[in-house]
Amino acid sequence: KSPDPTLSEVEFKYAYVLSERAPIYLNLSDAVEENKSNIVQRTTPGFTYVSISRSAYQAGKYYHFTGTGWISSDDVVITPVPTFQGVEFTQTPEHEFGWILAMFAPGGKAETKRTPGYGLNDYTGRYLDHQEIVQIYDTITVGNWDWYMIGPDEWLVQREVAKVTPRTDPPEGMSWSRWIEVNLYEQTLSVYDDNELVFATLIASGVAPLYTYPGIFTIEEKKELTGMRWLGDPDIAYNLESVPWTMYFDEDRAFHGAYWRASLGYPQSHGCVNLSVGDSHWLFDWADEGEHVYVYDPSGKTPLSESDQ
Repeated sequence: KSPDPTLSEVEFKYAYVLSERAPIYLNLSDAVEENKSNIVQRTTPGFTYVSISRSAYQAGKYYHFTGTGWISSDDVVITPVPTFQGVEFTQTPEHEFGWILAMFAPGGKAETKRTPGYGLNDYTGRYLDHQEIVQIYDTITVGNWDWYMIGPDEWLVQREVAKVTPRTDPPEGMSWSRWIEVNLYEQTLSVYDDNELVFATLIASGVAPLYTYPGIFTIEEKKELTGMRWLGDPDIAYNLESVPWTMYFDEDRAFHGAYWRASLGYPQSHGCVNLSVGDSHWLFDWADEGEHVYVYDPSGKTPLSESDQ
């Protein structure tokens, strides 16, 4: 079933900063008058978002309050928070399933084939939307790729699906019955309670060289809201205000809501496990500090640590 849609609601609006070192003013009047003596802060270089708690229309344009002060709408653009959510279960499903990955396909859609493989030009004319969920009833390997049967005479190649293979027992060598599982190859997250799959969704993990590392971890700390910034390298610097539903599990790596992430299912982060805001809220409510986390890459391609790169 679909999770509660209100989990995606946030108390802020979020805005992408267009201008490097954009001024933030102490008062609204200072912002309108561009009073440089009352600039309290400037935005940092790199990928930067501010959180907005209120706005005002003055002198023909909007000004937004960031918590620190007021910034002009000339310097930011408000972006909607994506509302994608995973799926809840009352019991472990019988079949594998997954989400369509067609962000880079023409029209953002994946077309099924009547047979697996590329030997025949037998496309069906049926298109599936990016992030649409499908059931997987059979798998056949053709060449270097698995092909999934998602319906009678309908096949998709594995790179077009982020697959979840439900477990009935904990991963090998692990004795607990409750855990969070991250599949780095498939870019999926699964949650198990009493050895039953209760939730699954898409993620975006760390992209090389800022990997999310495989391993067994625990939730170390939870924060409903936190800022995240890294300014060491201008090419990959970021500064993100009011990141929601954050749970740290491997030093600075965390599960959290990524209000700036337009699409999931592909490695994109600086090492954290990015989730939609609604999914991070669901996970935050479910998990306690000390919860087990199992991160793995079935392809074996992800380094196990920084020294392993």
